[in-house]
Amino acid sequence: MAATPMPPPGHQNFEGGPPPAPPPPGTDMTGICFRDQLWLNTYPLDRNLVFDYFALSPFYDWTCNNEQLRLRSTHPLDISQLSKMTGIEYILSEVMEPHLFVMRKQKRDGPEKVTPMLAYYILDGSIYQAPQLCNVFAARIGRALYYISKAFTAATSKLEKIGYVDSENEPSIIESKAGKETIDFKEVRRVDHILASLQRKLPPAPPPPPFPEGYILPATAESETGPEAQQAGESQPPTLDPIIDQGPAKRMKF
Repeated sequence: MAATPMPPPGHQNFEGGPPPAPPPPGTDMTGICFRDQLWLNTYPLDRNLVFDYFALSPFYDWTCNNEQLRLRSTHPLDISQLSKMTGIEYILSEVMEPHLFVMRKQKRDGPEKVTPMLAYYILDGSIYQAPQLCNVFAARIGRALYYISKAFTAATSKLEKIGYVDSENEPSIIESKAGKETIDFKEVRRVDHILASLQRKLPPAPPPPPFPEGYILPATAESETGPEAQQAGESQPPTLDPIIDQGPAKRMKF
């Protein structure tokens, strides 16, 4: 394995002041990405050197078994050596040289027993953390329910305006309204009954899948606010989609 030089303390590959410190590995880091253009200009990005490049990123856990193999001058992705160890490790699951590399973080309890934890992908030299599938589903279901709730609220307000008759209007205005098409309130009640029956037939939302062992949930705004803010009448806007709203072009680079 070709050895690559490690960056000196305080190494910065960005312009301006230092960025905020990234969270520790194992937390939700889908909002940031890592790219070292100096390293990419010096070494080829292939299956032999991709782990050395990944070890420079804030996603790398220095307590993993791969780091112990590096200290022994052994290739850190040697599966024959990793299968004899227990603990946190990284493996290269998918390779499309030189554009895409998928790195999987997992916990090994034996030669054949592993538990996947997180996934990272290196796309054209930029490293990202893949979002949890449950987070993607929760964000998109929450966004759909938010807009469905807004649609029902708008429909209810329009129905109330249609059925409202102002007793203080002048007779001329009442006569002009009488010439217009009348509203069939039986039809309105029938539509309300159909919508209510459809809402009752919808099954309850299934419980979210459990998070992998060692995964730390990100801090949310709900935990920081008091009970008065949580009891607000209006519905909150949908949460950020980790794929659409935090795509590669919108993530903070390190």
